[in-house]
Amino acid sequence: MNRSRIFNCVSIISLSTLAIFSACAAAPKEVEPSSMAGGQGGGSGSVKWTAPARWEAKPASGMRAATYVIPAATGDSEGGECPVFINIAGGVQANIDRWIGQFEKTDGDPVQKKETINGLPVTFIDVSGTFKGGGPMMGQSGGSKAGYRLLGAIVEGPEGEVFFKLTGPAKTVAAAQDEFQAMLKSLKK
Repeated sequence: MNRSRIFNCVSIISLSTLAIFSACAAAPKEVEPSSMAGGQGGGSGSVKWTAPARWEAKPASGMRAATYVIPAATGDSEGGECPVFINIAGGVQANIDRWIGQFEKTDGDPVQKKETINGLPVTFIDVSGTFKGGGPMMGQSGGSKAGYRLLGAIVEGPEGEVFFKLTGPAKTVAAAQDEFQAMLKSLKK
Protein backbone atom coordinates (compact mmCIF):
# COMPACT_ATOMS: atom_id res chain seq x y z
CA MET A 1 0.00 0.00 0.00
CA ASN A 2 2.82 2.40 0.90
CA ARG A 3 4.69 1.65 -2.34
CA SER A 4 1.56 2.45 -4.31
CA ARG A 5 1.31 5.90 -2.69
CA ILE A 6 5.01 6.61 -3.32
CA PHE A 7 4.63 5.56 -6.94
CA ASN A 8 1.58 7.82 -7.35
CA CYS A 9 3.40 10.77 -5.76
CA VAL A 10 6.47 10.28 -7.93
CA SER A 11 4.25 10.02 -11.02
CA ILE A 12 2.36 13.20 -10.16
CA ILE A 13 5.56 15.12 -9.45
CA SER A 14 7.15 13.89 -12.69
CA LEU A 15 4.13 14.80 -14.79
CA SER A 16 3.83 18.19 -13.09
CA THR A 17 7.48 18.95 -13.77
CA LEU A 18 7.08 17.94 -17.40
CA ALA A 19 4.00 20.14 -17.75
CA ILE A 20 5.78 23.13 -16.22
CA PHE A 21 8.82 22.81 -18.49
CA SER A 22 6.60 22.31 -21.54
CA ALA A 23 4.56 25.41 -20.70
CA CYS A 24 7.71 27.51 -20.23
CA ALA A 25 9.23 26.59 -23.59
CA ALA A 26 8.68 29.11 -26.36
CA ALA A 27 6.52 27.76 -29.14
CA PRO A 28 8.43 27.46 -32.40
CA LYS A 29 7.32 29.66 -35.27
CA GLU A 30 5.79 27.58 -38.05
CA VAL A 31 6.34 28.71 -41.61
CA GLU A 32 4.63 27.04 -44.53
CA PRO A 33 7.01 26.52 -47.46
CA SER A 34 5.91 28.55 -50.46
CA SER A 35 6.14 27.73 -54.13
CA MET A 36 8.69 29.54 -56.22
CA ALA A 37 9.09 29.39 -59.99
CA GLY A 38 11.74 27.02 -61.28
CA GLY A 39 11.52 24.33 -58.60
CA GLN A 40 10.35 23.59 -55.12
CA GLY A 41 10.60 26.68 -53.03
CA GLY A 42 10.86 27.23 -49.36
CA GLY A 43 10.98 30.12 -47.01
CA SER A 44 11.36 31.13 -43.43
CA GLY A 45 10.53 34.71 -42.57
CA SER A 46 12.47 36.88 -44.95
CA VAL A 47 14.85 34.13 -46.18
CA LYS A 48 13.80 32.20 -49.29
CA TRP A 49 15.42 29.34 -51.20
CA THR A 50 14.80 26.93 -54.07
CA ALA A 51 15.06 23.23 -53.23
CA PRO A 52 16.38 20.64 -55.68
CA ALA A 53 13.67 19.22 -57.94
CA ARG A 54 14.53 15.57 -57.17
CA TRP A 55 14.14 16.08 -53.41
CA GLU A 56 10.68 15.27 -52.06
CA ALA A 57 9.21 18.13 -50.01
CA LYS A 58 7.28 17.25 -46.85
CA PRO A 59 4.99 19.66 -44.95
CA ALA A 60 6.30 21.94 -42.25
CA SER A 61 5.78 20.73 -38.69
CA GLY A 62 6.91 21.80 -35.25
CA MET A 63 10.33 23.40 -35.41
CA ARG A 64 10.72 22.40 -39.06
CA ALA A 65 10.00 25.09 -41.63
CA ALA A 66 10.49 22.42 -44.30
CA THR A 67 11.70 18.84 -44.67
CA TYR A 68 13.19 17.35 -47.81
CA VAL A 69 13.64 13.61 -48.39
CA ILE A 70 16.66 12.69 -50.51
CA PRO A 71 16.63 9.45 -52.54
CA ALA A 72 19.21 6.80 -51.59
CA ALA A 73 22.36 6.62 -53.68
CA THR A 74 23.04 3.36 -55.49
CA GLY A 75 24.16 0.81 -52.91
CA ASP A 76 22.70 2.64 -49.89
CA SER A 77 19.77 0.98 -48.12
CA GLU A 78 18.19 4.28 -47.09
CA GLY A 79 18.01 7.84 -48.28
CA GLY A 80 18.83 11.08 -46.55
CA GLU A 81 16.88 13.93 -45.06
CA CYS A 82 17.31 17.69 -45.04
CA PRO A 83 15.12 19.41 -42.47
CA VAL A 84 15.15 23.19 -42.27
CA PHE A 85 14.76 24.45 -38.71
CA ILE A 86 13.89 27.86 -37.30
CA ASN A 87 13.79 29.23 -33.76
CA ILE A 88 16.48 26.96 -32.34
CA ALA A 89 18.04 28.56 -29.28
CA GLY A 90 21.75 28.84 -28.65
CA GLY A 91 23.18 30.64 -31.65
CA VAL A 92 25.41 29.51 -34.48
CA GLN A 93 28.41 27.93 -32.75
CA ALA A 94 26.40 26.19 -30.02
CA ASN A 95 24.28 24.50 -32.69
CA ILE A 96 27.32 23.53 -34.79
CA ASP A 97 28.83 21.98 -31.64
CA ARG A 98 25.55 20.17 -30.89
CA TRP A 99 25.42 18.76 -34.42
CA ILE A 100 29.00 17.49 -34.11
CA GLY A 101 28.02 15.98 -30.74
CA GLN A 102 25.33 13.93 -32.51
CA PHE A 103 28.13 11.70 -33.75
CA GLU A 104 29.45 9.04 -31.35
CA LYS A 105 32.67 8.86 -33.32
CA THR A 106 33.79 11.07 -36.19
CA ASP A 107 35.87 10.00 -39.17
CA GLY A 108 38.48 12.74 -38.89
CA ASP A 109 38.02 16.33 -37.82
CA PRO A 110 34.77 18.10 -38.74
CA VAL A 111 35.26 20.84 -41.35
CA GLN A 112 33.74 24.22 -40.51
CA LYS A 113 33.81 27.35 -42.68
CA LYS A 114 31.96 30.63 -43.05
CA GLU A 115 31.04 32.57 -46.16
CA THR A 116 28.53 35.12 -47.37
CA ILE A 117 25.85 34.07 -49.86
CA ASN A 118 23.75 36.81 -51.46
CA GLY A 119 24.46 39.11 -48.51
CA LEU A 120 23.66 36.47 -45.86
CA PRO A 121 26.35 35.11 -43.50
CA VAL A 122 26.35 31.29 -43.65
CA THR A 123 28.33 28.90 -41.42
CA PHE A 124 28.92 25.41 -42.84
CA ILE A 125 29.78 22.13 -41.13
CA ASP A 126 30.75 18.80 -42.71
CA VAL A 127 31.12 15.82 -40.37
CA SER A 128 31.16 12.05 -40.96
CA GLY A 129 31.16 9.00 -38.74
CA THR A 130 28.77 7.11 -36.49
CA PHE A 131 25.60 9.18 -36.20
CA LYS A 132 23.47 8.78 -33.11
CA GLY A 133 20.78 11.21 -34.26
CA GLY A 134 19.21 14.40 -33.03
CA GLY A 135 16.69 12.66 -30.82
CA PRO A 136 12.90 12.59 -30.91
CA MET A 137 12.56 16.37 -30.39
CA MET A 138 14.28 16.86 -33.76
CA GLY A 139 12.36 14.03 -35.39
CA GLN A 140 15.39 11.76 -35.45
CA SER A 141 15.91 8.63 -33.44
CA GLY A 142 16.56 4.96 -33.94
CA GLY A 143 20.03 4.16 -32.68
CA SER A 144 23.55 4.65 -33.96
CA LYS A 145 24.29 4.53 -37.68
CA ALA A 146 27.85 4.01 -38.92
CA GLY A 147 28.96 5.51 -42.22
CA TYR A 148 26.80 8.61 -41.94
CA ARG A 149 27.53 12.19 -42.94
CA LEU A 150 26.05 15.56 -41.98
CA LEU A 151 26.25 18.67 -44.11
CA GLY A 152 24.92 21.62 -42.18
CA ALA A 153 24.47 25.30 -42.90
CA ILE A 154 23.27 28.00 -40.54
CA VAL A 155 22.06 31.13 -42.28
CA GLU A 156 21.99 34.36 -40.30
CA GLY A 157 18.85 35.92 -41.78
CA PRO A 158 17.37 39.34 -41.04
CA GLU A 159 14.64 37.77 -38.87
CA GLY A 160 16.75 35.08 -37.23
CA GLU A 161 18.79 32.02 -38.00
CA VAL A 162 17.69 29.31 -40.43
CA PHE A 163 19.26 25.84 -40.02
CA PHE A 164 19.74 23.42 -42.96
CA LYS A 165 20.81 19.93 -41.85
CA LEU A 166 21.37 17.24 -44.49
CA THR A 167 22.03 13.81 -42.94
CA GLY A 168 22.15 10.30 -44.32
CA PRO A 169 24.46 7.53 -45.45
CA ALA A 170 27.76 9.04 -46.64
CA LYS A 171 27.26 8.02 -50.31
CA THR A 172 23.75 9.47 -50.40
CA VAL A 173 24.92 12.75 -48.85
CA ALA A 174 27.89 12.91 -51.26
CA ALA A 175 25.49 12.40 -54.19
CA ALA A 176 23.29 15.25 -52.89
CA GLN A 177 26.13 17.62 -51.95
CA ASP A 178 26.03 19.68 -55.17
CA GLU A 179 22.24 20.02 -54.87
CA PHE A 180 22.61 21.12 -51.23
CA GLN A 181 25.15 23.76 -52.29
CA ALA A 182 22.90 24.92 -55.15
CA MET A 183 19.98 25.28 -52.74
CA LEU A 184 22.12 27.43 -50.46
CA LYS A 185 23.38 29.51 -53.40
CA SER A 186 19.69 30.24 -54.17
CA LEU A 187 19.19 31.95 -50.78
CA LYS A 188 17.51 35.34 -50.96
CA LYS A 189 16.44 37.90 -48.38
